[in-house]
Amino acid sequence: MVTERGPAAPAAPAGTTALEEELRALAGAVPDPELPVLTLAELGVLRGLHLAGPGRVRVELTPTYTGCPAIGTMSSDIERVLHDHGVPDVSVVTVLSPAWSTDDISAEGRRKLAESGIAPPRPGGAPGRTGGPVPLTLALRCPHCGSTDTELLSRFSSTACKALRRCTACGEPFDHFKEL
Repeated sequence: MVTERGPAAPAAPAGTTALEEELRALAGAVPDPELPVLTLAELGVLRGLHLAGPGRVRVELTPTYTGCPAIGTMSSDIERVLHDHGVPDVSVVTVLSPAWSTDDISAEGRRKLAESGIAPPRPGGAPGRTGGPVPLTLALRCPHCGSTDTELLSRFSSTACKALRRCTACGEPFDHFKEL
């Protein structure tokens, strides 16, 4: 299991071959179907890629939540990219443990969310996962003007992972990627 994350993609495990690293980079570069501003690596859902034999690759994905409807599209997109790269046998499996957390989003992914007008989840927002201190502030910054004077409009937005908020300073609505 990969635990280190770089700015754009999870680090490859020790002992990974150059081909595995290349294929992992290709699979990790696939855009998320619900948040196309992020790649699957930046979102932190690509958990592993292993050569299973000549022309055979096993890819491990962890959905953002168990019932995530995008997991099928993610799998198909990875299969297509790897098939296009000459891998005839691609198996994409769903791995539920350890569960995905918003802490798995890379720094680059958080930056891209903010740039696209989506308030990124706060770091360490998954209670019990990091073992670190619990943030004392619950303020969310508006991705448009930076104000912390925001209000919740709906617990769910275009996806179950996001909430709809409005900035009372600039009046602009925005999505907030909820901490999980």
